[in-house]
Amino acid sequence: MTKRAQSASPKKDEATGTWGFVVDLGAGPDSKGEWQERRQARRRGFPTKKAAQETLDGMRVDSRAGTYVAPARRTVKDFFEQDWLAAMRRQLAESTWESYERNIRHHVVPAIGGLQLQALDGATLDKLYADLLESGRMRGKQSPGLKPRTVRYIHTILHGALDDAVKWRRVPLNAADQATPPSAKSAKAPEMKTWTGSQLASFLERTSGDRYGYAWAFLATTGCRRGEALGLRWSDVDLDQASVSIRQQVIPLPKASGTGREARIMAGTKGGEARVIELDARSVAMLRVWKKEQARQRLLLDAGYDDHGLIFPRPDGRPQHPEAFSKTFDRRVRQDKFADLPTIRLHDLRHTWATLALEAGVDVAVVSKRLGHSSPVITWSTYQHVRQGMQTDAAERVAQSIFGGGA
Repeated sequence: MTKRAQSASPKKDEATGTWGFVVDLGAGPDSKGEWQERRQARRRGFPTKKAAQETLDGMRVDSRAGTYVAPARRTVKDFFEQDWLAAMRRQLAESTWESYERNIRHHVVPAIGGLQLQALDGATLDKLYADLLESGRMRGKQSPGLKPRTVRYIHTILHGALDDAVKWRRVPLNAADQATPPSAKSAKAPEMKTWTGSQLASFLERTSGDRYGYAWAFLATTGCRRGEALGLRWSDVDLDQASVSIRQQVIPLPKASGTGREARIMAGTKGGEARVIELDARSVAMLRVWKKEQARQRLLLDAGYDDHGLIFPRPDGRPQHPEAFSKTFDRRVRQDKFADLPTIRLHDLRHTWATLALEAGVDVAVVSKRLGHSSPVITWSTYQHVRQGMQTDAAERVAQSIFGGGA
């Protein structure tokens, strides 16, 4: 049976004129997290007996409630690098863990890593967020500050980590609960831009026969994610049945050397489950042409071809780096010959497919499943602009059926 915490009354130090006490906290974890049958804590330097008594009472209550946290000289850097990230590596997908580790290493540890973990508070985190918004960018030609969306993401990482710190009795409270990150409104995703059907057709026609053009056409006519297309294998395709199975993806992960990131093939999808996508006749014909062309190019390289069975690899067969793939698209759409088309991102090809499908009256559940969303609610939430247009159209059609075609 666990003993209740015992305490003596505060005593005055005649030499300094301050008050202090020694309290028996009973059994529990010490500052290293190790269980002790008996713990004692000493506090000194209180200006009055009342102040000492209030702290003593609070420690006694916390001990009885099981919420007392023993003081520890553990820094923020030590907690993240030695405790939290090590534990999360067993629980998170590799790409997620890498993203957490990279943001902590680049943006958290350099700024507050030397602070005592138990000294961390909301004000400190608010200053961190303000500094990151002003001058947190490590490299690149954009503004020196990080985007609100990125800073809010860092706050999410910190909040989750400090929740675990509370659970593990490293700190009594989650400092991130006291902080104010950039608002959800300011951290919203980049504005979605889409092409009309005719604009998309024009782009695909002008990139037809280009090795990148085949991949872009596949993205535009299937709505799948970038990494899923780059990870697609010929063994996942049944051209006779006009379908493909999305089973793996290509994602950027740190190189073994620790410098830079490389394209890595990973089993599974972002949604966690494999899914089947049915193809239209034009896409099937396009893939047949590309399969023959790829075979011809492969013969030219002979032993230099690193075969992973991928449909859209680099010329030597290795997986394409997703970020380089996107940048190639960005450069292409900014060329003068595409000046008549609105500038969009590679990911907007996915948005374009979904928008065109919903506008064509395809059931939202079908669109959601094809996109790999976990729920049709997510699909509707993402494409509200289409929903509003469809509601207006529906209202007009119902009104016409009631009142007729006349004004």
